[in-house]
Amino acid sequence: MGARENILNRIKKASENRNPVEVTEPDWDTPIYLEQGKDLTANFKTNLELIAGSFISCKNLDEAAVEIQKIQDDFKVEKTFLLDTKLKKAFKEKINYTARKTDFEKMQVGITPCEFLIAHLGSALISSGGDSGRRLHVFPETHIIVAHKKQLVNYLDDGIDQLQKKYKGKLPSIVTNITGPSRTADIEKTLVMGMHGPRKLFVILCDEPF
Repeated sequence: MGARENILNRIKKASENRNPVEVTEPDWDTPIYLEQGKDLTANFKTNLELIAGSFISCKNLDEAAVEIQKIQDDFKVEKTFLLDTKLKKAFKEKINYTARKTDFEKMQVGITPCEFLIAHLGSALISSGGDSGRRLHVFPETHIIVAHKKQLVNYLDDGIDQLQKKYKGKLPSIVTNITGPSRTADIEKTLVMGMHGPRKLFVILCDEPF
């Protein structure tokens, strides 16, 4: 008997002598997510801060403008870029910003709205469906997201479901889930912040919808 036949015979005998494998029914009822408190705002704040994001709570867009001005002063910001029509109207003459294409590469801060905030992850769903486009949440040193409480959802599944409903199944070309400031540990396992996107992330959450 050759070596090949010998190996095949041994595999066959091992298969015949193998004990039967019992496959049990998976537990479909156990939640796949860790249980959270009922306060979505508190959950979002806790989880955002765990991943080095900054959370700011305010009543409305007027108060949000004051908070943005503080960030601009604290970090000595000279170029803040803003494209969203609704936010531009709300922040006009309240904060310094530009929407000129020639200023895009010089910006230090980018301000965008978001689609939804995911409390379980402390993350934000951003899409290219609005005025901010595809680049504004990637290029600046600091990214400020302005949102309101009606955009808070519990889990990522909920955010995707709401996004599907909002766009009636025709999703924008880019949907990004931003979980904290940009980071990577690809190079010698050393954590580097801001490698592929903003180094700082602020989420300003308004009580009142806009």
